[in-house]
Order: sequence, then C-alpha cells, then structure tokens
Amino acid sequence: MNDRRAGAATTAAVVYNPIKVDITRLKAAVATAAASAGVRDILWFETTADDGAGAGGAGQQQTRDALAAGATLILAAGGDGTVRAVAEALRDRDADLAIVPSGTGNLLARNVGVPLARLDDACTVAFGGATRQIDLGIASITAKDGGIHEHAFLVMAGLGIDATMIANTRPRLKRRLGWLAYVDAGFRALPKAQKVRVHYTLDAGTTRTAQVSTILVANCGSLPGNIELIPDASVDDGVLDIAVLQPRSLFGWLLIWRKVSWENRVLRRSAVGRKIIRFTDRAIRTELTYLRGESVRLTVERPEPFELDGDGFGDVVAVGLTVDPGALRVRVPA
Repeated sequence: MNDRRAGAATTAAVVYNPIKVDITRLKAAVATAAASAGVRDILWFETTADDGAGAGGAGQQQTRDALAAGATLILAAGGDGTVRAVAEALRDRDADLAIVPSGTGNLLARNVGVPLARLDDACTVAFGGATRQIDLGIASITAKDGGIHEHAFLVMAGLGIDATMIANTRPRLKRRLGWLAYVDAGFRALPKAQKVRVHYTLDAGTTRTAQVSTILVANCGSLPGNIELIPDASVDDGVLDIAVLQPRSLFGWLLIWRKVSWENRVLRRSAVGRKIIRFTDRAIRTELTYLRGESVRLTVERPEPFELDGDGFGDVVAVGLTVDPGALRVRVPA
C-alpha cells in the first residue's frame, strides 16, 4: 500500500450518477475534503441513461474524458455499476480511483474499508487516504448471438440463479430497500430455479462438468448483510476464487446460508470455532465447493443470464474469466 495522498498538484474529477447522489451534498463534501488536502482543481462529469452498455456502461467515457483533461484522481459517486465502469476505464492507467458509496450494495467499498454511512468520511478517504493496488477481474463474454465482449469486474461474476435474481430485482423496490430488494428477488426466483449444466476449465486444466444452482467467480468475497461468501478471497492476491453452489434441496440452501453467515463470518475467527468447522463441515462440502485459479472458462448448453458486480449482462453461452494483478489503484483509509 502506498501512502500517496492528494495535494496541490492533483487534478481531481468526480464521475457521478445523478440518480444515485444528492449533488448538492456531494459538491459540498467534495469541496471541504479537497480544500483540506490542498486540491484546487475539481472537474465534474455526469453520467446519463443514454451512456451505452456497449461502451462498457455509464461512466467509462466520462472517465476517459477526465483522464484526457489531466485528472489523476477519479471519484466514482454512484452505484456499483458506476464504480465498475470507472474502474474499467482506469485499468492500468496512471490515476487513482476513489469510491463515494451511493448505491445498493457498495460491494468494493465494503471489501476495501471505505466508509459507507457518511458522505464526508468517504470524501476524506478520497483526498486523504492511502493508495492500494488491487486486482481486476476480466470477463470475456460470449453472448447468445455469438458476439464477444470484454468487461472488468471488481468483486464478483455470477452465472445461474444469482444472475436470474439480479435480472428479477424490482427497480422501485431496490431504490426503497437497497440490497434487501435482492432477497425479494431471490424468494421469487428459487421456486422456479432449475440447475444449470456448466462445463468449467480451471487454469487450462481438465474440463469438468457440474449441475449447479450458481457458480460465482470472485475477486473478493464480502457481501451485504454480513455475508462472507468466500472468506479467503482478497482483492490483491493475484487469483480468482470460485464458489460452486450445488444444493440438492431446501436443506442444502440452509446449510450454505449457515456457512456464509455464521461459520465464515464468526467461527473461523477463533481456534475453537475452526475446530467446530472441521468437525461439522463435511455435510456442506457437496453443497458448496471452493476453487482457486488465475483463470476459469465456463460454457453452458443453453443461454443463461450472467452478472458482473450486481449488474445483469444478458444471456451468455460462454465466459472466460481471468485476473489482471495490480491493474487498479484505489484510495483506502490511511
């Protein structure tokens, strides 16, 4: 981690989603934090609903424009989609990403310790925090029409019921309830969910086949609701962590829920808890399997929904996922 704080020579830009932020409050918080750090030049770029998904999502062009204008610190103020799009445009560029959490999940912010509750605190980290170099996940997506598109992801890619759940999330409920809207979508998706037959190849090894409810490929593993889906995943370890969920019944889902909400979050933090896990973990191993690698390729026999960092990317027939180590610089608490 580099202690690379902003200063008078820094040109900062704010890429913001006007639907997600209170622009008056945001400008006030940014002005205060920037003044404290001695930053005088602030550029503002608003995303719009017309920013095409084909270009990578709302925020990519704005980030490129900010870089062309000389910005070396880009604040992404919006939901996870805005943060992901800005990060994709910053891949291997000489500029830092700062997150101003304003969305439903705030996934990367949770995993790197950016304050979620107070706008002023997040802006203080943006201008006064340290810089941490993290990995980017890269997904090469083959759509059902044969087109191939490449996109970055910061937290997690998913194929199966999680992508179906995201596609079914009600926008109005999402605005009212935040991440709890996904729970509503999950309850509606589960009764109709069918297993997906996935062929997966890890690090160019042997291709294996599994009937899964969902398969998740993660750059980091913490989710809202105190869920530690993949506790050993780290944003800067140079590998991807894969979770293969194969519950055979409702009881299997309950075992998985116990694993990610209790064992991973609480028990594994103590020696006694880890002993309990060793004695009780056997029942869940066929329901939830963890794998690791620098790359994984997934293919399916019929088009299936796919998601990146909580945003749907349509139906796919194949996805190749790799890690780009240290490709992004992020501001984190000093």
